Amino acid sequence: MPSSKFKLLRLRALIAAGACVFTTLTAMPAHAETTAVMAVASTFTTLDPYDANDTLSQAVSKSFYQGLFGFDKDMKIVNVLATSYEASPDAKVYTIKLKSGVKFHDGTDFNAEAVKAVFDRVTDPANKLKRYNLFNKIEKTEVIDPQTVKITLKIPFSAFINVLAHPSAVMISPEALKKYGKDISLHPVGTGPFEFVEWKQTDDLKVKKFAGYWKKGYPKIDMIDWKPVVDNNTRAALMQTGEADFAFQVPFEQAAVLKANPKVDLIAAPSIIQRYISMNMMQKPFDNPKVREAMNYAINKEALVKVAFAGYAMPAEGVVPQGVDYAVKTGPWKYDPAKARELLKEAGYPNGFETELWSGYNHSTAQKIIQFVQQQLAQVGVKASVQALEAGQRVAKVESAPDPATAPVRMYYIGWSSSTGEADWAISPLLASASFPPKLSNTAYYKNDTVDADLSKALATTDRTEKAALYADAQKRIWADAPWVFLVTEKVVYARSKRLSGTYVMPDGSFNFDEIAIK
Repeated sequence: MPSSKFKLLRLRALIAAGACVFTTLTAMPAHAETTAVMAVASTFTTLDPYDANDTLSQAVSKSFYQGLFGFDKDMKIVNVLATSYEASPDAKVYTIKLKSGVKFHDGTDFNAEAVKAVFDRVTDPANKLKRYNLFNKIEKTEVIDPQTVKITLKIPFSAFINVLAHPSAVMISPEALKKYGKDISLHPVGTGPFEFVEWKQTDDLKVKKFAGYWKKGYPKIDMIDWKPVVDNNTRAALMQTGEADFAFQVPFEQAAVLKANPKVDLIAAPSIIQRYISMNMMQKPFDNPKVREAMNYAINKEALVKVAFAGYAMPAEGVVPQGVDYAVKTGPWKYDPAKARELLKEAGYPNGFETELWSGYNHSTAQKIIQFVQQQLAQVGVKASVQALEAGQRVAKVESAPDPATAPVRMYYIGWSSSTGEADWAISPLLASASFPPKLSNTAYYKNDTVDADLSKALATTDRTEKAALYADAQKRIWADAPWVFLVTEKVVYARSKRLSGTYVMPDGSFNFDEIAIK
């Protein structure tokens, strides 16, 4: 039996060894979690992409959701959860093969049953989802086998795969849909690289790395913290101080300051974001084509680019921006105030007229734009009172007007990006006669029977040459009819910390962060 002295010495040795172990453990660096902080321009409306109309909410949902198809940086269609597809000659039946071995975040298998559950939900009008109009051409979705789904449409629709690549067309766990019902917007469960952690609706959205992600070795970081920062100057300041790794949108007036920061990359890239002013053609004086032409001649688009966009835009070259499939160049409209005054005189308005110009946005850039347009119109005798609408006013005054004959909108500044990457979604929701509010967004109340026929015929054919001719004819007729004041196509301007890589803004204003990494 050891002596008491030996016991004491052994105890001291154990304590010393423990201290050494403790010192060694505390000296060893713990695994440092890599978190990217992404500052964005507004709050998120919902985490259910099928119930979102705003690009931002759909963009951040790419953290945890994926679709069957998607787009690359040039808006070309790529496979995501689909491996291939076949379309019937009449463009009504689409048979899609699916990836195998993919799991949702809750462990549910991704398969044809999941695809059916998702599309059955959005095509049921009783669910009143905002994206119903994008998917309402689907007649039925059928399971052929676990990795094959067949979708039959009500009418020929040759742009359907582009619709399936739209950021809203994501796959949601069918088990989560059953569990959460309408509350799925607060409990997103997808197949994406990150899984949902928390959403403070007036603050940030946090997501973490999904350990079971089907793409091995990804994602390359542990977390993303999406931070809505509504104030332009604050968003820019977060990039300056290094508190944010990414900021979009960058306020145009702050672009030069950020560009000078050695720790920040300022990136300006082409976009398909078109800015325009619609004119209500059902109301005088905009029922007169000469008045609408005059409005286009009256605005100096080159000066507008400098004043409101700090050079990060270009005058609109057509109805559909370059970069969208089947876009054609038809312009721009040149600046000619003398021609504008001459046309107003010919239209019976030698002294001009009074009107209202509303903006669908109330941020600083929009304020600059409508004030600039107000000043330009005044030079040709048109007195326009301007108002930047809050979101609620926009919905009530413009988007929900029940009767075209009494719609209060006159001139309306707004923008659009065709997130399907194809001309149909760039034209039909805005200029087809079936798209008057409150159904869709034809705020010019434009109606041209030939244009309507062109759009219908283009969707009924899979022949690219025929489609191109029909879309070209439609765009040329719309440009000549001038239902809009065609303003500019923006560039996407964003800031990225030099420690961050593998993420960029898409041409439609959405995001890609498939390769996101931190140095």
